[in-house]
Amino acid sequence: MPRLFTALELPETVRLHLSLLRAPITGAKWVEADDMHITLRFVGDIDERTADDFADRLRDIRVEPFPITIAGVGAFAGREARVLWASVEGGPALEHLYRANERAARAAGLERDPRAFKPHVTLARARGVRPRLAARFLEENGALRLAPFTASRFVLMSARPGSGGPPYAVEDIYPFAEPAHLGAG
Repeated sequence: MPRLFTALELPETVRLHLSLLRAPITGAKWVEADDMHITLRFVGDIDERTADDFADRLRDIRVEPFPITIAGVGAFAGREARVLWASVEGGPALEHLYRANERAARAAGLERDPRAFKPHVTLARARGVRPRLAARFLEENGALRLAPFTASRFVLMSARPGSGGPPYAVEDIYPFAEPAHLGAG
């Protein structure tokens, strides 16, 4: 069974910049630049038939290219930071794309994603990180703001069998629609 998710890819310059944010935090496992992405819809382990149905339904999604900005950092945490991430701003277009991916998943028979959509780029996964070190990372990088880039496609990706983690493989590509031309004539 493949472990699948849909994602937006990041330009190489963005991935490189984000990879340079690494800090010496004991217990943090930093994500390699080549594996950085913006997850749209995590699907998980599913059978081949459902995977094919989901992939087919993704082809029906129509979205025009839209700008994305990486701005700020944060952490998913309980008593300690579990994930350090960079925040993603994509406005209504990104939210629309997420909802379209969710509808495709539901139409393919998958359960509703129980988590709220929080667009981000995972920078590090953490275990046993001292709150003080995570707080310092967040403070030092809180003003992060990269130049916007244009998202022009999304992809269906699979995780490495057995671990569910990187390296990831692109299984299918879904280009966005050409922008509508205004005022033709």
